[in-house]
Amino acid sequence: MMMRIATFSNTEQMISGALRTQATMADMQVQEASGLKSEYLAGYGAETQHVVNLQVSVTRAQSYIDAATLADNKAQVMYSAVGQVSEVVNQLKSALSAATTASGTEVASAISTAQQLLQQMGGILNTQYDGEYVFSGAKTSTAAVDLSTFGSSGAGSLSTPDTSYYQGDSELASVRVSGGQTVTYGITADNSAFEEVMRALKFVANSSTLSSSDISSALSLADSAVDDVATVQAKLSNATSQIEDAKSLQTDFKSYAESLDSDLTSVDVASVTAQLSTYQAQLTASYTAISKIQSLNLASYLR
Repeated sequence: MMMRIATFSNTEQMISGALRTQATMADMQVQEASGLKSEYLAGYGAETQHVVNLQVSVTRAQSYIDAATLADNKAQVMYSAVGQVSEVVNQLKSALSAATTASGTEVASAISTAQQLLQQMGGILNTQYDGEYVFSGAKTSTAAVDLSTFGSSGAGSLSTPDTSYYQGDSELASVRVSGGQTVTYGITADNSAFEEVMRALKFVANSSTLSSSDISSALSLADSAVDDVATVQAKLSNATSQIEDAKSLQTDFKSYAESLDSDLTSVDVASVTAQLSTYQAQLTASYTAISKIQSLNLASYLR
């Protein structure tokens, strides 16, 4: 009686095992190349929601960082411009102080200086950042100051506020730097400190002569403007500090969230490479065995 030798079942089991090993290797090769446990969120199993939450947190933190960076840059530009306003008003004071001698030459010089400084002041208040007028409130596409009528409409009054030069609105720029914090940093060109400077410049620039009383009153207004401009600059400095502190916190939080995300999603590439080498050896051995089994036939046993 002849014995039947069956190799089909064993061969199928070995092929199935080899295919599973090959699939595992394919996944690990992707991990080795990407450094990630899975290409898809679903591949993280029970940790999927944690991964999603961390990635959302990182994205949100980056948006706060970007907004804070933009606001900080604008605030720095505004701070610098306010510094220039301080220089303007101090130059006006110097010219007026020299005119207190009642010398016709010094008075004429003060008027000429004020005319130049008025134009300069208009340029400062029309400062732009990234194509936007920073002192125009929300009307960033509109120049904050128009001197076409203001500068030639007469001397006006040293005691009556005049913001007719202003073309913007009353909206103050602000930035959300976290879920619960918004920093207001904007200043508009009709701010009382700037208005005082503009009023003093307009009066002096449009006067044909200046009496001792005019000079004294203009100097008094200029002195007030110096203090008020310094206050504006201090507020800007405080707002900038708040923005930078918030940005630093968001940057630290983002780094922390990215670290946690990396712990959940990253693989040890060196370990994966070592495992791949082991699987490769196993797969080679499996296919060698399969090839050997498939080469067997009944005649091999009947010789």
